[in-house]
Amino acid sequence: MPSSLPRTAAVSAVVATALAAGLLAGATTSAAETTGTTGTTGTTGTTGTAFTDAAVRIHDIQGSTRISPLVGQKVTDVPGIVTGVRTYGSKGFWFQDPEGDGDPATSEGLFVYTRSTPTVAVGDTVTVSGQVTEYVPGGLKSGNQSLTQISKPAVTVVSSGNAVPAPVAITAGSVPAAYTPEGDPAAGGSVNGLTLKPAEYALDYYESLEGTNVRIGDARVVGASAYSELWVTVKPDENPTPRGGTRYGSYESQNTGRLKVQSLVPIAQQPFPDANVGDRLTGGAEGPMDFNQYGGYTLASRSAVTVEDRRLRPERTREQHYKELAVATYNVENLDPGDPQAKFDALAKGIVENLASPDIVALEEIQDNNGPTNDGTVAADQTLKKFTDAIVAAGGPAYEWRGIDPEDRKDGGQPGGNIRQVFLFNPKRVAFVDRAGGDATTATGVVKRYGKASLTLSPGRIDPANAAWENSRKPLAGEFFFRGKSVIVVANHFGSKGGDQSIVSHQQPPNRSSEVERHLQAQAVNGFVKDVLKVQKNAKVVVLGDINDFEFSETTRLLTDGGVLYPAITSLPAAERYSYVYQGNSQVLDQILTSPAIRRFEYDSVHINAEFADQNSDHDPQVLRFRP
Repeated sequence: MPSSLPRTAAVSAVVATALAAGLLAGATTSAAETTGTTGTTGTTGTTGTAFTDAAVRIHDIQGSTRISPLVGQKVTDVPGIVTGVRTYGSKGFWFQDPEGDGDPATSEGLFVYTRSTPTVAVGDTVTVSGQVTEYVPGGLKSGNQSLTQISKPAVTVVSSGNAVPAPVAITAGSVPAAYTPEGDPAAGGSVNGLTLKPAEYALDYYESLEGTNVRIGDARVVGASAYSELWVTVKPDENPTPRGGTRYGSYESQNTGRLKVQSLVPIAQQPFPDANVGDRLTGGAEGPMDFNQYGGYTLASRSAVTVEDRRLRPERTREQHYKELAVATYNVENLDPGDPQAKFDALAKGIVENLASPDIVALEEIQDNNGPTNDGTVAADQTLKKFTDAIVAAGGPAYEWRGIDPEDRKDGGQPGGNIRQVFLFNPKRVAFVDRAGGDATTATGVVKRYGKASLTLSPGRIDPANAAWENSRKPLAGEFFFRGKSVIVVANHFGSKGGDQSIVSHQQPPNRSSEVERHLQAQAVNGFVKDVLKVQKNAKVVVLGDINDFEFSETTRLLTDGGVLYPAITSLPAAERYSYVYQGNSQVLDQILTSPAIRRFEYDSVHINAEFADQNSDHDPQVLRFRP
């Protein structure tokens, strides 16, 4: 699926709304891009005179901010040489002025949106007439920056077979270390109206090249290929992980060398190569600089890209000692009985071979028995039987499971899927303490039994009526015994980051609106752990799951408030702290946290999915081993 989607919205409304909201600061008028047209193509000429006395040049349209000073206006006979043609998705072409104005803040390239397949070719000298528009990939609510373009074009080919303008080389030395300026408070935090400073900020640098023919050399892959694209870094020394990725360690360290690469060659002509993190883009890539919905700045390569396999392999953790309790968390990505048996087998193999059959596994995103079919089904016993049977077939233990069916359509996730957390446990190693009464709406509590903290319901949900869990997964608590010692485990799947602005947003810093929900969820779980420790100071509590937030985030700080939990992933060297790869950033989403009584442990983030083009889930599992 191409990342650039067809532009079908009316930009008159987009621009007008954006102006009112301050999103397109610097725009002079609003403009309409209705459905667009292919435009007209004139007779091919034989002389290259298109640049003589041109009234408006591409750099005049691009201007020195993110918004064209001519937005909404019609331009006539803008000259340039075609540098790239896109025949799929958002169809159109890029053209570039080979002369330029010498201002590094004004791009000399521009996209022409034709809607239907363009009739020009790379190397054509053309003149373009049409309307200057600002297109926001993903719509205004996405918070994305806009792409300056000419819409509803009339195109005249003046000559053909010309050399394209020499590419701008994007290198480790050319991209600034600082990511972006702060947004203008008077414009709601938007950077749109700020004059570009390409020598100071990476996003300004990339924006100053919007539509320009650019080139990168051989580069390390830092985001596996998917949807016919991959992520590379032009800064090989920027926060590298031991396995070839780029580590995202704070909100202020966004890794400016990351760049997305796509190919303009249709997949039918040349399939996009599979690439894993750590592989090598060989021969570099050259083409126009695009901006699209999923990740922002993208090099649209005119030729097929080639990748060298550096033979990254899935990790395997060690087997736990017989006196060690191994507890793991694994998001299995919307698993339901309708999935191919191959997915169940691959996930089972991961449990047995890569995780060494942990004693307890907290699963996230187990769907009900008919998956996304929205018919009121909430039971997931068929999903779990198919999975546990696959684990046995892979040579693993005969896991038992415990969980609580949610109310229909009350826990978010894929509509109809009714995802939930579930405990798997090896009954030959661990005993589950069953205390009846737990259901979707009844909260478990903590009492003292024989001097120890115990759950009133096991399995049970934590405070399911709390507004923090509205349309979100409720935490699942269970009580286990291992070698005569009690361990309370809480499985979580916090609210997703959906709705947050991306790090390439026009608003800087970006608005992370989804944090509000996770902060409330973290406080609820933290309060529950405090209740446990009030009853038994040295209780052994493990809180784990898909926290959907970073180890340095406010969500994690609220989870650990009062010192009642420790984020165990921080025991790893900083470069090894990640469970997920997003837009070329290796980052933490899945976590295991421990109460103070768990003093000595070994933690492993087992990288088997997130770095690979062939994934069984988009998350890497985590495992903790300790002696209770």
